[in-house]
Amino acid sequence: MDQINTISLAKEISGKLIGPEKSFTGIFNVLGDAHQGDIVIRHWIDEKGVEIAHHKDVCCVITQDPRGDALKVAQMRDFPLILVEKIEIANAFALIWAIEKFAKESQRVVITGTNGKSTTAHMIYHILKEAGWIVYTNTDSKSEFNTLIDPIVSKQISEFGIGLLYSESDNNELLDELNSSKEAGDKKSSKIDALVIEVSEVQGWLGKVMRDHAKLMTAAVDPDVVVITNVAMDHIGLINSLEESFKETSGAVKSLRKGFAIFNSDDELVMKMGGLLNPEVMPFCHGAGSILEAGDDGIYFQGNIFIKKNDLPFQSPHFIQNTLSAISACICLGVPMELIQTGVSSYNALDRRFSIINQSPLIIDDFAHNPEGIKATIKSAASGSGKLWVLCSIRGSRGDEINLINAQALVESLKSLETQEHDLIITNSSDVVDNLNWVHDHEKKVFLEALKNQDQNYVFIENLKDSLNYIIENSEAEDTILLIGAQGMDPAAEILQEIII
Repeated sequence: MDQINTISLAKEISGKLIGPEKSFTGIFNVLGDAHQGDIVIRHWIDEKGVEIAHHKDVCCVITQDPRGDALKVAQMRDFPLILVEKIEIANAFALIWAIEKFAKESQRVVITGTNGKSTTAHMIYHILKEAGWIVYTNTDSKSEFNTLIDPIVSKQISEFGIGLLYSESDNNELLDELNSSKEAGDKKSSKIDALVIEVSEVQGWLGKVMRDHAKLMTAAVDPDVVVITNVAMDHIGLINSLEESFKETSGAVKSLRKGFAIFNSDDELVMKMGGLLNPEVMPFCHGAGSILEAGDDGIYFQGNIFIKKNDLPFQSPHFIQNTLSAISACICLGVPMELIQTGVSSYNALDRRFSIINQSPLIIDDFAHNPEGIKATIKSAASGSGKLWVLCSIRGSRGDEINLINAQALVESLKSLETQEHDLIITNSSDVVDNLNWVHDHEKKVFLEALKNQDQNYVFIENLKDSLNYIIENSEAEDTILLIGAQGMDPAAEILQEIII
């Protein structure tokens, strides 16, 4: 990739340059971490942000929304701003640049779908690391970096590549040559063996869907393997039908130019994507009747037992689906089968992915935050001999629609338990959430009314700590306690440590 300056960059991302030509000598970054020569990408910036960027001597700021006196201050400081209509175009370019610069020869996997992305991506990452690969992934327990609507992933890839250079050289001046030395560029391109990139199937900004997000970001990664976990309803308000969810998710398949597409054969909508593949792409299916499938005794490959059930890190159906996806991706990457077996057997889950945080009573914590996740998690947890306690946090600041269908999924799941005794507790988690996750009165109302309309008994407790105390005080040693929800349930494990001790 040729040397970049503000003029050439503006052309690449269809932006309008306000200010002078300036050379890019750093990495793509966020404002708070930016250094001299970096390019900052921000959805919006005001005059204070411009002053900070100017003081840091960054190359320029790319923004979709200059606020206040941002333009006036930029012109006064002779500081470059690039204005774009779609900030995601700039972030896709940053991703392309980072991969070209630091991971050009890497093999790449994109994982997308409604549920199971983080677990699947993290398991692939673990298997590859166990096999001796040098791997980067953007997956974390809170799924904070899978949106790709800011430059965090390109920043992390760049810093990972620079860190590898540091580890093999005592020459600190090497970093000064990163953008000018072809030899250094070739060297770092060969260091990262694999990128495992989780891509949100649907993304939005200011309440509007960013159309073709998965398609755009998958094209930027240019993967060798794309994994589609499933297609279901989530991100209500951005999309409002399964058809829309299918269209956005399938963009990842449409962008795949080579290699393999991993399909869950048990998901009808996923299998429909086979008709969208480019001729150079091979489908690899897992599930019932496929080359890789789950049976009563474990996971089978080509009709033979591959991993025994007792060696699996999870035995619940939805986690086995994730495991099948991860194994499929690693097969397509050419990882030896015995190393895949070792990697799966030694895998430890991300936080809040059906995590066991206490044994008596059994307490399970899961990041179930949409209907499919709620149904699968309750089904998996409802196997104990005692009562099942379900504590669910309402999704705050996410709108009425998602809370309505989450409540309906709760009722449907609990009614399917038939004779098993269960209690449902609902919380706003008002004592632990910030303003970005605050449950508004209308969200609480639609959630609780959905329960009442379906004759579902429940107890509502405003604060998370009080609701946890209530369950611990009333449950028995043989009971199972299931904690489900997104950000509102994140602090539960830490609070429980104080309560149980």
